[in-house]
Amino acid sequence: MRMDHVSYACEHDGLAATTDRISSALGVEAVKGGVHPRFGTRNMIIPLAGHKYVEVVEVLDHPASDKAPFGQAVRARSAAGGGWMGWCVEVDSLAPFEQRLGRAAVNGNRKFPDGRELVWKQIGILGLIADPQVPYMLKWEGDPALHPSNAYPSNVKMSCLTIAGSAERVTEWLGEPVERPLEDVAVKWVAPHGTPGILSVTFETATGAVVI
Repeated sequence: MRMDHVSYACEHDGLAATTDRISSALGVEAVKGGVHPRFGTRNMIIPLAGHKYVEVVEVLDHPASDKAPFGQAVRARSAAGGGWMGWCVEVDSLAPFEQRLGRAAVNGNRKFPDGRELVWKQIGILGLIADPQVPYMLKWEGDPALHPSNAYPSNVKMSCLTIAGSAERVTEWLGEPVERPLEDVAVKWVAPHGTPGILSVTFETATGAVVI
């Protein structure tokens, strides 16, 4: 179990403008991700050091976005003004989470312009919708070289999450201490009885710490 990425739902002016603000603040370039046909969304990627990345995601006017929980989550967060939607941990097996949650993981995919396909399975979006402090879980499949963090080498590091919530709640959700997947990413837990979710993410860049 390890921290994989954070997801930012685009703001009112759309995917390109939202991504440009974040990438400019970090002093890096974003790369095009692509369409998630099963979810009715599309994204752009900002690779980070340590096999991590930022995903900026936008809901599409597509029937899949009304049916898929991920599309619903993106639509709701963008409708509320956009911002950090959630965080994701990569696991070796989704079976324990499928058993605990009583449902099967869903398939995800997107294709590169050259025809290569990124594929994965994920579970936990319904939990994130109900309680945005908790992460969803993902298992990458296929060619590991296609992991979004490998789009280009990056020296920008994710150093801290500020989350409204409690470590105890997230530990219960994961079935393991929350510190385990976070490794070198610190967490500031605030407002345990307030509205849960990611409040900000701190990055270490060439020009110093940047909080978004």
